[in-house]
Amino acid sequence: MPQLDTSTWFITILSMILTLFLIFQLKISNFIYPLNPESKTINKHKYTNPWETKWTKIYLPLSLPQQL
Repeated sequence: MPQLDTSTWFITILSMILTLFLIFQLKISNFIYPLNPESKTINKHKYTNPWETKWTKIYLPLSLPQQL
């Protein structure tokens, strides 16, 4: 059974890492960043839910009277 030739692995892995780095650099350089970022004004809305206006009670199973 022939042995696996690993002499080219180093240059292959090195070139792959370099290529990935260059591709990511090119992709990042295509983004347009604003010069002066400004904060957005956030409008908070108060929504009225039906369960906020009426009183509700949650009955836990242990708080109910025992049924024999």
